[in-house]
Amino acid sequence: MLRLAVISLVGAVSAVGAAQAVAAFSPANHAETLTLSQSQAVAGPSDTSAASISKAADGHYWAQANVNGTAVKFLVDTGASTVALTQTDAQRLGFDPGHLNYNYKVITASGEAHAAAVKLASVSIAGAQVADVDALVIDKGLDTSLLGMTYLGRLSRFEATKTSLILHP
Repeated sequence: MLRLAVISLVGAVSAVGAAQAVAAFSPANHAETLTLSQSQAVAGPSDTSAASISKAADGHYWAQANVNGTAVKFLVDTGASTVALTQTDAQRLGFDPGHLNYNYKVITASGEAHAAAVKLASVSIAGAQVADVDALVIDKGLDTSLLGMTYLGRLSRFEATKTSLILHP
């Protein structure tokens, strides 16, 4: 799944080159690259069973998620190939940051850091639930957790309107 995220990233990188925050992931022993960035995109018609996230005053979509039974606030980032967790959110979710394998090199807006791969049993936003979500825990330089394509890409579709982001389970 992580390799698929890396491949899907190649297209996203060219679309989000001028994004506000960027973190590049590359496994220490591999030539693969993942990128996290803030962006807005997506398409598709809405339907009545969809969940909705209102656009915030700052122009971003902030999602309150239930992750493994714990509330986590995410910045929705369609340019991020994976869900990225801050150290604080990872610890609240029961991951021990001191015992994770940080084998991914990370470049964030704050400089170089490392990331560890984890699996989230369940991520649910306004009823749009996805099981077994791949994520990365970033050891430093990430101010807020990012909701990337390892969650969003598992929905049937999602769309951005002028006022909301609509998630179709």
